Amino acid sequence: MANTDNASTRDRLLDAAAELFYREGVSLGVETLCRSAGVSKRSMYQLFASKDEVLAASLARRLPEYEERLVPGPQEPGSPRERILYVFERLEKTSAEPAYRGCPYLAALVELKDPGHPASAVARGAKEGLLGFFRTQAEEGGARDAELLARQLMLVFDGASARAGAGIETLDGLTTTTVTALLDASGAR
Repeated sequence: MANTDNASTRDRLLDAAAELFYREGVSLGVETLCRSAGVSKRSMYQLFASKDEVLAASLARRLPEYEERLVPGPQEPGSPRERILYVFERLEKTSAEPAYRGCPYLAALVELKDPGHPASAVARGAKEGLLGFFRTQAEEGGARDAELLARQLMLVFDGASARAGAGIETLDGLTTTTVTALLDASGAR
């Protein structure tokens, strides 16, 4: 029974952390987190050594769902070019949702400013995973410089995510048009 209670408490903490950190930022207090999750601080500290660990665990837990919503699966059809454009089509669609606040992994990196923070490691891994996807697709698509194209795509992705998340820009067609120009210039198919 205790394991089920701990799992439930852990799930509630991680769910609340994912929502609150995304909506309000990482400077959120432990009191607010625990109140939102409906758990005591004592329970939180029995499961996690610190709020930093809760943040890292919530980002790690959310990553598979985030990637699934954004990146086509390995068995999904499409040319490398179509697979890259798919990511930006998904970004444009997601960024139009009222609750969109940008990429949670970029936000964590920007807010934390500490490369040694456990959540920074998770966020950096998420960003490196997307960079790797872009690089692989660029290589398979015959881009003249796959590494450069992948880095350019990350700049477009992160910049668009940040601008849309801050409410400065709507992405309707903007990123796909920009990425199409990059793909054309790189020779990627």
